[in-house]
Amino acid sequence: MGFIDGYVKSPFAGIAPWILLSVLSGPGRFEEAASAALGLSLLTLWVGWRRAIPVHLLEVFGVAFFGVMAGLGLVASDGMIQWLESWAGEVSNVALAGFAIITLLIKRPFTVAYAKDTTPEEYWDTAQFLKVNYAISAVWAAAFTFSAIVGAIGGIVLHGEADFWTGWILPIGAMLFAVEFTEFYPDYAGADEPESRLRLLDWLPPFVLVVGIVGWVSESTSAAVGITLIVVGIAGSALMGKTRRVKT
Repeated sequence: MGFIDGYVKSPFAGIAPWILLSVLSGPGRFEEAASAALGLSLLTLWVGWRRAIPVHLLEVFGVAFFGVMAGLGLVASDGMIQWLESWAGEVSNVALAGFAIITLLIKRPFTVAYAKDTTPEEYWDTAQFLKVNYAISAVWAAAFTFSAIVGAIGGIVLHGEADFWTGWILPIGAMLFAVEFTEFYPDYAGADEPESRLRLLDWLPPFVLVVGIVGWVSESTSAAVGITLIVVGIAGSALMGKTRRVKT
């Protein structure tokens, strides 16, 4: 129950369906991807309702967006479906980036709603609370925008030749950084003696290691590049571990 409550109260609950759509989208899978994302969005709303957790705007936006996508999967022409199979991930990235940026422009950072679920009400109007949420929302907006840009470059400029990097690795890396920042920044911003910002890179060495393995095994990279990434990932993980031990 603790994990489920933590999930529903975190921004990841609203973001997960978008990630699911991007992961599942591909030739012959658009309808399934859109339906799965819509199903996860509805499930998240239902779980939140069952636990008396307020509905968040991002989740409502997700249900509306994926509802439209699923509807298109039922009625769109074959040509439109083929286009969506190639570009659904980009469309979702642009929509999500636009949503996050608009919430910042209207001074209603989308992460505020989630933060209120876990923060006592007396802190909601404090400068610190708002500062933290502006920063976290801005980082997520930047991650979404970055994903949209690199995806567009991969599809339009590189014509899919670097899809392993532009469609998967770079966007996933941006999301992992945003997740790490979301975990790191509240304590960092409120600490008298904040920990090193290097913690924001804790995710990077294991990620590089996994990228090397996946790239090598799937032949998305050359053997030399894959092995190099694996070595760098292992060395980086060892260095991070040594740094932590020195600090403690």
